[in-house]
Amino acid sequence: MLRVVLTQLLFFLMPFIGYAMWLWFTRKGQTADNWRNGPVFWLIFSGLLISVGSFVLMASFDRMPQDKEYKPAEFRDGVLVPGRYE
Repeated sequence: MLRVVLTQLLFFLMPFIGYAMWLWFTRKGQTADNWRNGPVFWLIFSGLLISVGSFVLMASFDRMPQDKEYKPAEFRDGVLVPGRYE
């Protein structure tokens, strides 16, 4: 669960990181006005759009195989057998 939350947080922060890099490389980040008066609404909107899109893609492609049953991890003779689909 922590992996999913951190991944979504990274997807949300991607536009902010991109904007900060653009300000840094164009030398416009040296004045505080460019940070305060930046396109904050569009950064939030695009971050949410990317996060929702990644949730949809995760839900679409993270499925168990058809006609298979999940067997959880278990100990057999002192050895951990990982979970699997049978």
